[in-house]
Amino acid sequence: MKKLIFPLLLSLLGIQNLNAQQVQTLNIKDTGYRGIWYSNEPSKDEYVYKYSGGLGTYPANHYPFSIYVKEQNKTFFCYGGADLEGKTLLHAVSYFDHKTGKVPKPTIVLDKKTNNAHDNPVMNIDKDGYIWIFSTAHGTNSPSYIHKSLKPYDIDAFEEVKATKIVDGKEAPLNNFSYLQSWYQPQNGFINLFTHYDRQVIPNQPSKPRRTISYMTSKDGVHYSEWKDLSTIQEGHYQTSGQYQNKLASSFNFHPIKVGENGLNYRSNLYYIQTQDFGETWQTANGKDVQVPLKEIDNPALVKDYFSSGLNVYINDLAFDAKGNPVILYLTGKGYEAGPEKGPRTWHTARYTGTNWEILPLTQSDNNYDMGSLYIDEKGIWRVVGPTTTGPQAYNTGGEMVLWTSKNQGKTWKSKAMTANSELNHSYARRPVNVHHDFYAFWADGHGRQRSVSHLYFSDKKGNVYQLPAQMDADFVKPIKLKKPKK
Repeated sequence: MKKLIFPLLLSLLGIQNLNAQQVQTLNIKDTGYRGIWYSNEPSKDEYVYKYSGGLGTYPANHYPFSIYVKEQNKTFFCYGGADLEGKTLLHAVSYFDHKTGKVPKPTIVLDKKTNNAHDNPVMNIDKDGYIWIFSTAHGTNSPSYIHKSLKPYDIDAFEEVKATKIVDGKEAPLNNFSYLQSWYQPQNGFINLFTHYDRQVIPNQPSKPRRTISYMTSKDGVHYSEWKDLSTIQEGHYQTSGQYQNKLASSFNFHPIKVGENGLNYRSNLYYIQTQDFGETWQTANGKDVQVPLKEIDNPALVKDYFSSGLNVYINDLAFDAKGNPVILYLTGKGYEAGPEKGPRTWHTARYTGTNWEILPLTQSDNNYDMGSLYIDEKGIWRVVGPTTTGPQAYNTGGEMVLWTSKNQGKTWKSKAMTANSELNHSYARRPVNVHHDFYAFWADGHGRQRSVSHLYFSDKKGNVYQLPAQMDADFVKPIKLKKPKK
């Protein structure tokens, strides 16, 4: 019976002929909040996958999933949702009303026709209040989409934007991009960092795909510039970005060439570059100009060499202090496989002091993909929300959420449990843009070793946790506050 519910809902709403080759703008209300469950790379051991779980706010290279708008007193958010069977990825959007403490039924913008959480959406809001949903792809096997709300600050209806990019001086369709991070500057428009896939030529070996990190700009969100590459080292990169006023920065690792193996499993090194003129020029943290794309492993953007010591690097977040100096949150591990053998997974902060990078350990956790977010407030207090305590599926992605606080720029930390005795691992706590203290981190849960339901959560600045309702019988409902963990 359940298998018929979602198709029947579409039919009743007059939506017909959906298939794998056709994606339509849906604009229908869901019956509640459900996240997508996803797994990657079976490991044929007790941990089952390299990583897996409730990944509705995955990956770290997508941003933002949520934005607070002061004038509306609402935090708007999107996520990778799922149908009632959890078999297809739905791009959903909603908001938390800080005045009423309620959420509406989420709007399903589209069915992405996959269960791949790499295709999760991200969002932005322009100076006129229009909400933009960027529906990413994972490589070149599926299309990407851009949607814009029909009305400012309104989640009820979206229209597809037929965007273009410049190729060889001419406009061409913009219908494929991966790992998108969208930033908006009212005076300039959109500057979107992303990944595209090309080929890495290896002498006397078959060519391999390369994840090339790039950026594109647009004044109106419809017409984009040519793609401009940031780095093309060996098999490519994963990047995580942040913005402070008009300073936009990217922190990234690199994938070494591994003949006969997947280089991304050996990601290493920590790099940083920034632009203060909307991508016209790029510099290191100390203001030294760099020529992009970067092509060599050893280059001026290198923050820390981990490759020579054989450590993997997983970048979580990039924030700025009150002076505009960057702070990078990341993990290191001894290998890509799940389990204790390649541990410990050590969390670090790398802070640019104004003259050099200060790198300090924060804590340890049990999986490479234990992703969290970094917050730096106006008083200079640092906070991290992340799954750093072992959860019910030990050594799988995520765990129990913890709030970490430092009053001395990461030298020492105090921790506070946010969840405990959970049935499923919590993972991928995400920081909203213009974060409000009542909607501070946004994430999902899921089983680490088998397909499961996935709930969605948010927390406040104090560490209280709220579950978004999986089933709604009214148009507006207050999220469910979880019991505080016992000390």
